[in-house]
Amino acid sequence: MTRWFPFPVPADAADLLEAAPRVTVASSAAELVALAVRDANAQTGGWHDVAYDVPGRGSVMEVRVCRVRNGIAANYVEPYMRRRDPDCMVIGDDRPTDKPTYRERFGADFGPVRRDTLAWLKKQPLAVFVFHAGIAEKGTDAIVIAPDNAGFFALGLALLQGILAPSAAPAGFQPRSIIYVAPPFRHTHFAGRQVVVHNRLENRHELFSYNLYPGPSAKKGIYGVLLNIGEQEGWVTMHCSTVQVVTPYDNKIVISHEGASGGGKSEMLEHVHRQRDGSLLLGRNLLNDDVRTLTLPRACDLRPVTDDMALCHPSLEKGRGKLTLMDAEDAWFVRVNHIERYGTDPHLEELTIHPKSPLLFLNIEAKPDGTALIWDHIEDAPGKRCPNPRVIVPRDEVPHVVKGAVDVDIRSFGVRCPPCTREQPSYGILGMFHILPPALAWLWRLVAPRGHANPSIVQSEGMSSEGVGSYWPFATGRRVDHANLLLRQILETPEVRYVLVPNQHIGAWEVSFMPQWVAREYLARRGGARFSRSMMRASRCPLLGYTPGKVVVEGRTIGPWLFEVDQQPEVGPQAYDRGAEILQEFFARELSQFLEPDLMELGRKIIDTCLAQGTLADYEALIAHETLVAD
Repeated sequence: MTRWFPFPVPADAADLLEAAPRVTVASSAAELVALAVRDANAQTGGWHDVAYDVPGRGSVMEVRVCRVRNGIAANYVEPYMRRRDPDCMVIGDDRPTDKPTYRERFGADFGPVRRDTLAWLKKQPLAVFVFHAGIAEKGTDAIVIAPDNAGFFALGLALLQGILAPSAAPAGFQPRSIIYVAPPFRHTHFAGRQVVVHNRLENRHELFSYNLYPGPSAKKGIYGVLLNIGEQEGWVTMHCSTVQVVTPYDNKIVISHEGASGGGKSEMLEHVHRQRDGSLLLGRNLLNDDVRTLTLPRACDLRPVTDDMALCHPSLEKGRGKLTLMDAEDAWFVRVNHIERYGTDPHLEELTIHPKSPLLFLNIEAKPDGTALIWDHIEDAPGKRCPNPRVIVPRDEVPHVVKGAVDVDIRSFGVRCPPCTREQPSYGILGMFHILPPALAWLWRLVAPRGHANPSIVQSEGMSSEGVGSYWPFATGRRVDHANLLLRQILETPEVRYVLVPNQHIGAWEVSFMPQWVAREYLARRGGARFSRSMMRASRCPLLGYTPGKVVVEGRTIGPWLFEVDQQPEVGPQAYDRGAEILQEFFARELSQFLEPDLMELGRKIIDTCLAQGTLADYEALIAHETLVAD
């Protein structure tokens, strides 16, 4: 016990709190809202500047924060800090891992820097709060220790993960996960880079956040903690959004949408975007500016379940052969880069302009006492909008949000695709949606392509992998263990169907996120993804499973040019086949690293089939679950 808490905390944390000159123990998000703008006053023009003394540089400002009518707006001074660095994670311990260790990356043990971090925190006025990561009895108790001038960061973490008043902590509460926040170490130790160190000890998991962007630590850092627990206990926290879709005829299906950052998870929860006349813009041809639209008199109702992290604990399963999951977060980290003007998404706009409680806006142009508007993105450079504006929305604020666990009918996987043309072939050959046999669905989750023009992370050009489950950047252990977990998950849920959906481009057509919105409407209306063999045809590229070739939505046919890219005159078979080669090469490169002795034998057979450029029938034969129904 300490004088701060009625429950035990780890000795290092207790010593730190006793030594600090001032400790603010927050019991609610409202207290952190006030702390986030503690230094804002008339003399500062309403701004709270988050700055730290850095030896040799003096005071270095990291973030400017202000109170707005609808919450707190925080903007990073440095454009690099406005997105997650995909290489930010390092492992500070000696436990099994495929991730870069601190010693491998920096050439020394983490121990001395850990001691320096705790010593620095002992000299700072601190903000502290506790929460439970995950769901009750399925996760870990946690404590956050941060400099108190970074109240906005603490607020973001409290919104995302929850906050407990110490007096209200349940019996037996004992923090085994600790987040230490030390922003100036980014400059003094890590050459200005985002670094998050996971230190997995015998009875606790320490997370050292050396930056103030919530993505790598407050959100994905806690995700890493949950993945580590699941790895030890044999379950997965999926990287997905989940929505219950209710058709105009009151049919219901549940879709979970997985994929790398930028793959459309948040968008799967959004209502379909309409043009001024109410029609849907299916796509615009990049070469001749031709457009195709769809009339959809009434869209389905959406009941959101998860936005990014879904606990798939075995205790939730109901024995129906479906995947059962529930939200692992208290709030959603919503990217709004695609909302560039008023009226794009009236539902989200209304929610963020008139929230029931203060929201946290990041990378949104805002002024003290004004209203933060999600289409007013700050600029990284004159005329260049920040690609990663965000707002943290408590899930209780989301209309019609589903509480508790749901059974998933369809698992879709999103891929950001570049244009593909005769002159510039690429992997942008995915049609509007594809049906995958389970073996192929597993492979897509192993390679998890980040895809084209990813807005969420700092990234170089070209096709790269987000890694196993599309959550690999946040996991601390070994790839092969997570590959096995995901394969077992598929084997144990034979009633789930698998769909592959592109966004941004289909061949020579610019389509934004319309494919997944239209697929969501179509699949919900027909009651799921059960197709007869006569309705489907094998894709020209076996890695893409089956395609319907065309579909009819509310009496309107969407033809083959959006389903079979080789039929587009701007693409043709030759460019398509080159795109298929690019995909095959990418799969072969990424899958070879999973061929370890610990890989399940079935997994080895599936990967060997891919490396041998197997047929669609070969993939179907590997897992006996039904993909298409008999005519």
